[in-house]
Amino acid sequence: MNDEQIASIMLHLQKIGCHNINLVTPSHVVPQILKALDIAIDSGLNLPLVYNCSGYESIETLRLLNGIIDIYMPDFKFWSSSLSRQYCNAGDYPLVAQKAIKEMYDQVGDLKMDKNGIACSGLLVRHLVMPGILDETRQILRFLKEEISSHTHVNIMSQYRPMGDAFKVKALYLPLMPDEYKKALHMAREFNLTIIR
Repeated sequence: MNDEQIASIMLHLQKIGCHNINLVTPSHVVPQILKALDIAIDSGLNLPLVYNCSGYESIETLRLLNGIIDIYMPDFKFWSSSLSRQYCNAGDYPLVAQKAIKEMYDQVGDLKMDKNGIACSGLLVRHLVMPGILDETRQILRFLKEEISSHTHVNIMSQYRPMGDAFKVKALYLPLMPDEYKKALHMAREFNLTIIR
């Protein structure tokens, strides 16, 4: 699509009553998004912009978005480099995600809702609970509480299902057990984080 077509889609979403423009895994097309936004904003776009990503973001890209993105919605997948290397072939993921989430928070602050309970600005961090590694969850939640904000909003997700090559890795071939998910929610409450479902 060209810039005008992307802008047209954004304006159409606004016209039909969407609450925001949700840019999913958009890192590789940030220049095109910025060009389309120039056109859409000039034509009346005023919806909040959501940057929905894996957390594996460059600080340089995020700084280009300062003042443009209203809501950052990153994942924070793994705390330890050994697990992120084993499961995602990205040993630097934890450090990159920590720096990226700090930058996001510096730009938009804590999540804020309008009078109808719809998010309009701020940071919402998602964490997919994985089977057998609740210590990773605890470390991530502690980081959010102590190094981001005691008011951080988190989405603790239970959707992990072993698929494809996951069956080749012993630690990944089991689904998340309900008790593990309950423990993860309890951890978030222990840290007094705001849980969003």
